[in-house]
Amino acid sequence: MLAATHPLGVYQGVMRGVVSWARGVHLAGAGQPASALTWLEEVSHPVVARMAALDRIEGALHADHRDLAVAWLASFERFARHSADAWAKARVAHCQALLGDDTNAMQHFETALMHHQRSQRTFERARTQLAYGRFLRRGRRRLQARTHLRAALDVFETLGASPWSDRARAELRASGQTARRRDSSTVTDLTPQELQVARFVAQGLATKDVAAQLFLSPRTIEFHLRNIFTKLQISSRNELAHIPLE
Repeated sequence: MLAATHPLGVYQGVMRGVVSWARGVHLAGAGQPASALTWLEEVSHPVVARMAALDRIEGALHADHRDLAVAWLASFERFARHSADAWAKARVAHCQALLGDDTNAMQHFETALMHHQRSQRTFERARTQLAYGRFLRRGRRRLQARTHLRAALDVFETLGASPWSDRARAELRASGQTARRRDSSTVTDLTPQELQVARFVAQGLATKDVAAQLFLSPRTIEFHLRNIFTKLQISSRNELAHIPLE
C-alpha cells in the first residue's frame, strides 16, 4: 500500500523483500511453514536475500523443501567465501549443520560457534546455540544440550525476544530442566555493595580482582555473590553477564 502510493524508486525492491521476509518469519513462528515459504520465496533482492538467508533456509527445511534450502545455502556460501565477516561464515556452518547428517552436524555447529566468537551478532549466536542445543537434546546428550540452551535463553531474555525465549525454555524443559522466567525487577533488591560486586563480576573480573577493586576480601566477595545469585534467581556468572544492571 505504501509503496503503491509513494513510489520508492531504487528502494522498492528492498522494501518488498523486507516485507516478504517479515511475513515469512511471522508465519513460520505461527506454525504455518508452507505459507511462510511462499513469502520467503518472494524475497528476490540480493541484499535482502543474504540478510534473510538463515530464515529462508530454515523455512525451506521446515516446509520439506530440502532442494530449495540447498540451493539457497549454495548462493549464500558464494557470498561468504569472499567475505571477511565472521557472522557470514558462522551462518554457513549453522546451515550446513541443519542440512547435514548426525555424523557431521556437531562439527558444523562447533565451527559456527567458533566464528560467532569473532562476531558481534549476539542474537544470531543465540540462535545457533538454540539449534545446537535442540540437536544435542534429540541425540540424548541432555547435559551438553542444557549448556547451550541456557546460554541461548539468557540472550533472548536480555534482548526481550519473547518468542525465542519461549522456544529455548521449551527445549530446556524437554531436556529435563525447568527454566523460570527472569524477573529483572529483582535487580532493585540488591544492596549498593551487591550491585557493585555484580557489575564487576558481569564484566568478567575474577573474585580476587573484584576484591582488590572494592578493598574487600575474596571471601566477602563470594558471600555477596551468593546473595546476588539468590536474589536474581540465577546460578552462574554467565547468566549475570546478561542481566541489565544499570
